[in-house]
Amino acid sequence: MTIHQRSGIPSARRIVVKVGSSSISGDNAGQITALVEALAEAHARGTEVILVSSGAIATGMPYLRLDARPSDLATQQAAAAVGQNVLIYRYQDSLDRFGIVAGQVLLTAGDLENPSHRSNAQRAMERLLGLRILPIVNENDTVATHEIRFGDNDRLAALVSVLVAADVLVLLSDVDALYTRPPHEAGAERIEEVPFGDTLSGVTFGDIGSAGVGTGGAGTKVSAARLAAEAGTSVLVTSTTNVASALRGEHLGTWFQPA
Repeated sequence: MTIHQRSGIPSARRIVVKVGSSSISGDNAGQITALVEALAEAHARGTEVILVSSGAIATGMPYLRLDARPSDLATQQAAAAVGQNVLIYRYQDSLDRFGIVAGQVLLTAGDLENPSHRSNAQRAMERLLGLRILPIVNENDTVATHEIRFGDNDRLAALVSVLVAADVLVLLSDVDALYTRPPHEAGAERIEEVPFGDTLSGVTFGDIGSAGVGTGGAGTKVSAARLAAEAGTSVLVTSTTNVASALRGEHLGTWFQPA
């Protein structure tokens, strides 16, 4: 099913929602509750929902008594191992109210490049959805090395959208939409819609996200949106606080038309 406008989101068969580290860790950990409520509402109307969630390293940092994101790979892996466990617990604890069970899916870039691994991931995801389980996908930071990383979870979310042939990909961050320049700068204008193939020439992207715990920015969201749109998936970029309205098909954020 091709969704050509925001109002069609409630009728989508399959939706991928991606949330960044800064939106669901640290002082914003409480946003998990509202995010889960929005996902549960979509799930209740029969939509198949996949959540791509960053935040393992950021969630693990306080347990390792770290004040800032670690720069060395071994400590990142340790923080991810602890944080992924806590993160999934928080999601499941919130999902319990709606009688929804989460399924954890951890991937590396190598998994989606290797045909047999890719086919295994696709089969597992299809089965989880068929069983009405809500897959929660993250990069497998405990084993991923610098050479085989996705780079950011916006790209991972786009690749997952392609893998499962999602109708819509919703990329969430701290900012309500994409702007023609960083939104705090004078003259920044919200980009309503991006026709398929539009190069967005003349647009200057700063970083999206706060707190120094995430890796993505507005530029990575545009790259991910293009990747998904090329495969026929519509993309909406908006803020985590807007997720419920976004999944109800309200007119907000930046909409990327699919091929």
